[in-house]
Amino acid sequence: MPFRIALSGLNAASDDLRVIGNNIANAGTTGFKKSRTEFGDIYPATNLGTGSNSIGSGVKVVNIAQQFTQGNVNFTDSNLDLSVSGQGFFRLNDNGTTVYTRSGGFEVDRSGYVVNSANQRLTSYQTDTSGNITGALGDLKLDTSALAPKASTAIKAVANLDATQAAITSTFSRTDPTTYGNSTSLTVYDSLGDPIVATTYFRKTATANVWQAYTWITNKAGTSTEVLPTGLTAGNPATLTFSSSGALSSVAPAVGSTLAVSYQATSPGTGAANLSLSLDLTGTSQYGSAFSVNSLTQDGYASGNLSGVNIGDTGVVQARYTNGQSRTLGQIALANFSAPQGLQQLGDTSWAETYKSGAALVAAPGTSNLGLIQSGALEGSNVDMTEQLVSMITAQRNFQANAQVITTADAITQTIINIR
Repeated sequence: MPFRIALSGLNAASDDLRVIGNNIANAGTTGFKKSRTEFGDIYPATNLGTGSNSIGSGVKVVNIAQQFTQGNVNFTDSNLDLSVSGQGFFRLNDNGTTVYTRSGGFEVDRSGYVVNSANQRLTSYQTDTSGNITGALGDLKLDTSALAPKASTAIKAVANLDATQAAITSTFSRTDPTTYGNSTSLTVYDSLGDPIVATTYFRKTATANVWQAYTWITNKAGTSTEVLPTGLTAGNPATLTFSSSGALSSVAPAVGSTLAVSYQATSPGTGAANLSLSLDLTGTSQYGSAFSVNSLTQDGYASGNLSGVNIGDTGVVQARYTNGQSRTLGQIALANFSAPQGLQQLGDTSWAETYKSGAALVAAPGTSNLGLIQSGALEGSNVDMTEQLVSMITAQRNFQANAQVITTADAITQTIINIR
């Protein structure tokens, strides 16, 4: 019987050494999680239990427990290298099968999907046509096509019109600076993405606190066209009325009840669709100081090509384009489990859900106790080499001690055999 007991000890120590060896071998594996050998003693038993003086029958390995502690975060040169700081796993699509990993070394395949070295696609929350993140899960794809242009529809200007200027009564001419007080220009875009210069001319009228605003657009060919206020004919400008304290009180014709001037759709002369603009003057004042423009913006842009991708700590993936715009492509999804030690190891630093692990809880990074994502970094193995070497010495001693038990039992057996 001592032979069988010692043999079980040898097998257990050998398994322990194999687990330690596997940990050491994967000390440099990205996202690897070490394991620990857990043992249980063996006693002969019946349905009625064990005897009070029963001698144990050896040892067995009862569990190889995975240890999901955080590994060190190592920074890299690729912003598609991702690490999770805290709980959670990346969710991957392996040809229709869902697997999970802590290894975040990703790249873009020829179809634009974000994949790892095993060609498993990273899962993200999808976006709608407006770039809003939805609750639908799918493969993260980087759209490398050009960003379509957006025609300008709204101009916003905050300016101060000089209250000390003299009223102008002569007929307006944009080529004659004496027929207006000041002007301001900015670039807007037509539906083809061509730049159009929009210029607004301001002039004070003989009526106290009332100003006129003329707007013209000029395309790349140098052709200029007056943008007419809604309901008015050529030569009739928009009207701005200020209160006695210098605040803008009304514009005409307005967009609803706002302080935005409404304009008729106007052809830019480029073959593009007519421009439908409004000029929001909220915040514009009439004070006794020099003319100034404090803010001047518009909402259109030209077409642009993909220039880069940014991934935030909450997993939001944004594409940057050469026209200065950005677009949300998705939000990386993370998964967590009530009992991660129950996950089944698949190799290639990936795991599969099992009954013991519980169902995956999928959510956005930073929510539901999930960690945050670090772009441009990889999580290293959580193997502590010093700890493993000490454990290896212990396992070696256990193996040697059990081997000594066999040697001793053999010597006793030989003594009995040699009795005459």
